[in-house]
Amino acid sequence: MIANNLMKMNLFRHICFVFFCMFPCIAGARPDIPMLGGQVIIEPGQSDREIEGWFRILSDNGMKVCRIRMFEEYMHDTVADTWDFALFDKAFTAAEKYGIRIFATLFPLDKNNSASLGGFKLPSDEAHLVRIENYIARTVDHFSKFASLYGWVLINEPGTGGWIPEGSLSDKRYELWRDSLSANSYRTDYRRLVSFDRQRFVTDYNTWYLRWLAARVREHDPHGEIHVNNHQLFENVAEYDFPAWRSFLTSLGTSAHPSWHFNYFQRPRYAVALAANCEIIRSGAGDLPFLITELQGGNNTYSGDKAFCPTGNEITQWLWTGIGTGARGIIFWSLNPRSVGEEAGEWALIDFQGRNTCRLDAVRTVADCLDRNRDFFGEAKAVGSPVTILYNRESLWVETKAQGVNKNDPNYEGRNLGGVMKSVVAFYELFAENGVKANIGEINEFDWSKSDYSGECVVFANQVAIPSSRWDDIRRFVACGGKLLVEGLSAFYDENMQSLHNTGFPLADVFGGELREVDCQPGDEFGSLPGNMPLHLWKGYIHVDTGTPICGSGRYVTAVRNMYGRGHVVWIPSLVGLGAVRTQDKAPLANFLREEFVSEMAESVFSFREHHPGVIMQTLVNGNAYVTVLINKSTSRQKIALKVPGEGLKPDVIFPEGFHKVKRTDVEIGPEMTIVIKWS
Repeated sequence: MIANNLMKMNLFRHICFVFFCMFPCIAGARPDIPMLGGQVIIEPGQSDREIEGWFRILSDNGMKVCRIRMFEEYMHDTVADTWDFALFDKAFTAAEKYGIRIFATLFPLDKNNSASLGGFKLPSDEAHLVRIENYIARTVDHFSKFASLYGWVLINEPGTGGWIPEGSLSDKRYELWRDSLSANSYRTDYRRLVSFDRQRFVTDYNTWYLRWLAARVREHDPHGEIHVNNHQLFENVAEYDFPAWRSFLTSLGTSAHPSWHFNYFQRPRYAVALAANCEIIRSGAGDLPFLITELQGGNNTYSGDKAFCPTGNEITQWLWTGIGTGARGIIFWSLNPRSVGEEAGEWALIDFQGRNTCRLDAVRTVADCLDRNRDFFGEAKAVGSPVTILYNRESLWVETKAQGVNKNDPNYEGRNLGGVMKSVVAFYELFAENGVKANIGEINEFDWSKSDYSGECVVFANQVAIPSSRWDDIRRFVACGGKLLVEGLSAFYDENMQSLHNTGFPLADVFGGELREVDCQPGDEFGSLPGNMPLHLWKGYIHVDTGTPICGSGRYVTAVRNMYGRGHVVWIPSLVGLGAVRTQDKAPLANFLREEFVSEMAESVFSFREHHPGVIMQTLVNGNAYVTVLINKSTSRQKIALKVPGEGLKPDVIFPEGFHKVKRTDVEIGPEMTIVIKWS
């Protein structure tokens, strides 16, 4: 009953989100443009003056939203069982004074009545669940009365890496989950030796707990925003069933700390990693708004997997990357530093004296630009893309299960943990360096129901397991006019880790053949692929049937093109995405993508006339006007000739102010620079 009611209320809540964005409840807050903000750390020991000061700083720097962790430890004396909300009351009152809206993050105590930096992810047992319910009742009842409340973050960063608490609660939920499973029509003659039921249950268990939290919040606050921020997205994404979450969320978010969450990438690629991260969340959100709920704002000295401090330029790049991908809000972690415990003295946008840093100055500059151009950014949306790069959780599970002994050897990067998602991001980067924004989504988020896919392209970048439930959809996608690019060991396995190419390849008619064998050469190799593309680790050879070889011959065909219905497939069973990124010899693959796909898009999307390594572009649209965001992460100044859709569009540089290196459709951009152009 509760789940049904939540689903019925979802449309209402989405309308409320838009309504509140247009007509906020408190004076001065007009988050019709993308909302910028910061996490405000509230902890015992702070003075009233300090607490008010945090919100004044937010307001002075154009930030209209914040996030606060509502630690039960700071409100609830569990021995006397008394509650004192005074500390957080001061924050909510100060927020009202300065026109700041608050995302309040639920932070109940764990089963041992203690608090931790990141919070627990799943309840320990039934008794713990009862205590969580009591905390929600007390906290939501009290703070929902404040006009400064924007909404609730259900849990800080769900996702455990596959771990769940053992005990009666999880056992009970597992039994219910198992009983709910429907019979799988897919059958083979081979025994199923590997089960991913536990992984599937973990995904369902996360969904159940989030839905339970949302229902408890709704009992005490029928109208507030309901939000959740995911973390370690490239590692944990298989645990997140985003389409299922849409029924009880009003917006979806992500944490994006390079120091914690971008371990697969080096610093020059943080902007493209953030863009890919946002595209995954945007796809998962569907019709809901998405936010960057946490973005690294300052130095991490001891915490985090990597220690570094973002520059002002990087803050600018990340802000415009988020805005350019369609984020409706970006909240930094954090405005002020924690004073005690883990992360004390770290991560802040301000210095220890409470003054602006170059990073906060960068936020203010972007906020000012958004405000000057609110007529555009208020209703702007990320442009649609004809290119979609699809990942699937079965590939991530298989990759984890199949790990051998060389888990940390860089010569085997393609088969190490992360190879699947690194391949996705590699292709995203190469399309971006052609000026084309690609979508990234889970295979079940793609719309497989259309009758015509003309002009659309789907990319499987090293998706090692393709579930049987989507084989017919793939076949129909191509037959109905779609282009399919298949790379690496995509479709090597089914969802049960059965090898498909030696047991009768079910997609042979679509791909144009079968995999003959895979040659493994640790490290990288050049040559023997279209355009002399470099490859990493694996080189596949194709037994050709209906396909036409486009590289190699006889036993050594390394790429084919196969016409199928009204569409076609390009199949390169080698790791060319990782090969391009690892060797930094990107031009062969980038040029191939531009010739195969981008050239056909020239009349409908913004793109580059040539490949520009290290440069990425995002595009927003509002009516007949566009905004392009260009970021140069290369070490050299680049002159870029843009392909502009239609005729009569004239450029106006809106960021940085006073920049004049744009002439018609030609742009000159220096290293680490961000340029934002409005076309109207």
